[in-house]
Amino acid sequence: MPFVTIRHITTYRYRRPVAFGEHRMMLHPRASRDQRVIQADVKISPEPRSLRFVQDAFGNHVGIARFSRRSKELSFESVVCVEQSPCNSVVLEEGGRSFPVDYSVDELRDLAPYLERHQLDPIDAVGRWARELLFPSGAIGALELLTRLSQAIHKSFFYRRREEKGVQSPIETLRLGHGSCRDFAVLMIESARSIGFAARFASGYLAIPLDDPQEPTGRSGRGSTHAWAQIYLPGAGWIDFDPTSGSVGNVDLVTVAVVPDPRHAIPLHGTYVGFPSDHLGMEVQVSVTFDSPKGDLDRSATDRISTIGAPRRNHQSPVSLRGDPELETGAKRSQPAAVPEISIERVSSTEAQYSPKQLKGESTSNRNCASGVNTQGGIAADRKSA
Repeated sequence: MPFVTIRHITTYRYRRPVAFGEHRMMLHPRASRDQRVIQADVKISPEPRSLRFVQDAFGNHVGIARFSRRSKELSFESVVCVEQSPCNSVVLEEGGRSFPVDYSVDELRDLAPYLERHQLDPIDAVGRWARELLFPSGAIGALELLTRLSQAIHKSFFYRRREEKGVQSPIETLRLGHGSCRDFAVLMIESARSIGFAARFASGYLAIPLDDPQEPTGRSGRGSTHAWAQIYLPGAGWIDFDPTSGSVGNVDLVTVAVVPDPRHAIPLHGTYVGFPSDHLGMEVQVSVTFDSPKGDLDRSATDRISTIGAPRRNHQSPVSLRGDPELETGAKRSQPAAVPEISIERVSSTEAQYSPKQLKGESTSNRNCASGVNTQGGIAADRKSA
């Protein structure tokens, strides 16, 4: 079975030493029938006062770090090695049963959060679009229908990496005809739910080997964080569908988190105490190598460094390298004179930027959602990666 080692580094830089609040990390891959975690390590600088790991309600691994030191730089380095097993063709055949799917009573109880539509769609535009893929007779296998849906998104929509925070609504994606990987994943999920499938949002890494005859071992690859959909089929379980590439199955995908809603799958987020102008920028690097593990994980595998959002082989967008992302909050802010320092929240997410999480003690009624200004004595500013 192929082994893939992924090195993921996120670095925040500041104009002067700042204090850090709690940071939460979703960087540890999930263990499943087709993915086995061989080794995992995370290094944080400055060293946190405490670091603990828990599992959330969906079985995802979450690291929680708390700090006591100030610093001009904060970095997280995650190195993981996983063994991958390509999705068995027998499993896919089991999922090829006729549509509509027939979930058992027990399955319906467990799958309830994944069957419910989460995105506003008052005229069922997404459902009508999905049903256009049905044959006139209506006779089609479940797997064939979902494959057609994934490929329809890949072929009909233009891939575009977005700087805006949040996930684009499926209605907006249909209207615009373009989106990012997370937008395509949400469109796939909502389309599947509209026709009776249980679907969830998956985030993790895209790890594509680079075929090089000069590298018989320790092959390098192209890596990036990525988002896609998983659909539950009776007799087959959860199957990966990547509408960005139109592919089916887990080839080239390393799963870190699965959730009903993308808001719950943020790889790294936390706060710092300082002025908005203190933040100089953030850099994200992902590198990939393919080889058998040899004791400690190889931390020199820096080949083919790429940043969040690198496209797959058959993406409709060229690979791009990116440095520090722009500061979302803008320049227009009001700062209370009595408060010398404020708590700033930033988010590093799957090729995406999500809405700032509400800080404790913050009044939502006095918050300017467009600028991030909170008139109750602090500014909630979103830090993001593209």
